[in-house]
Amino acid sequence: MQITLQNLIKVYSSSSVSQEVHAVKDVTLDIPSNSIFGIIGKSGAGKSTLVRLISLLEKPDKGQVLYDGVRVDSLEGKALIQQRRRIGMIFQSFNLFSSRTAAKNVAYPLEICGVPGAEIKKRVAELLDLVGLGDRADSPVSQLSGGQKQRIAIARALANKPDILFCDEATSALDPQTTRSILDLIRQIQKKMHLTVVMITHQMEVVRDACDYVAVLNEGEIAEQGSVEDIFTHPKTEITKDFLANLAPENQGFETKDCDSGIVRWSNDGGKYIFRFVGEKTGEPLLSKATRLYGVEFNIRAGGIQHISSGDVGTLIADINGDSSEVTAAIKYLGAQGVIVEEV
Repeated sequence: MQITLQNLIKVYSSSSVSQEVHAVKDVTLDIPSNSIFGIIGKSGAGKSTLVRLISLLEKPDKGQVLYDGVRVDSLEGKALIQQRRRIGMIFQSFNLFSSRTAAKNVAYPLEICGVPGAEIKKRVAELLDLVGLGDRADSPVSQLSGGQKQRIAIARALANKPDILFCDEATSALDPQTTRSILDLIRQIQKKMHLTVVMITHQMEVVRDACDYVAVLNEGEIAEQGSVEDIFTHPKTEITKDFLANLAPENQGFETKDCDSGIVRWSNDGGKYIFRFVGEKTGEPLLSKATRLYGVEFNIRAGGIQHISSGDVGTLIADINGDSSEVTAAIKYLGAQGVIVEEV
């Protein structure tokens, strides 16, 4: 299911300050079918409002929402209810019924749709197996861990075989290891069911580990958008660069407690250039080659490798010492080898 947003605007009246709040400002966006699309922004950026518009929980003041080219934001009554049933949603707080077992929670959307009991039982069993909790069907919600609760919430969201799955800060309440397992599960489900998944988050780690595409939201507007690889290697706006600079490190089995971000910095001085290496380039000795060819010296201040869905992206922050013409030639050489060079 392809989602198209055309010039969406949403304005709220604020009685406390006697003025209008422009939560979403002329947002135009294409979310490809059969992909995982991330929408990232800081608190107050308009993420929650935007997802409510996309998922048909609210209507825009202006603009259109289209599913596979068909306008859906103007639907009313039964047509709106039917369309909403083709949408699955999971939340940070799980939103499970504490009075029901795991299986009964998954069964709930099927019950309100009037699905026969035998079919519900079969579907619930399939979904619990899909999320790895086939043996916890009769467990009370209170006996489940946070990760297990979110798996039940995912199973419930898939009960009516949706075309679109929305994940609204779905891993924010989980520890890093559980977050990784949930994101892996969502990727597996997306591929198996050919879903369009929209992930709303304030964590670039979620985008890195799960998404194919991303839009960066800032003050109700799209700051930039593109494939995750493009955003990681060619960030254009300060808000995106800030997200990348504060990216939490991946746990690769080594000590990272002294690291404040995904880029390990061992010198706070200097760092005039940022070098980004994509794919196979992350393992090649290109800086050494540039040193031999042009007689320059690289003083590396920070570095790290991020593993995204399309491959690896390596980042180095460094200074280049040498004659200005040699520095220019070395930078040109690195660019010709596929290294992305940015002068800070």
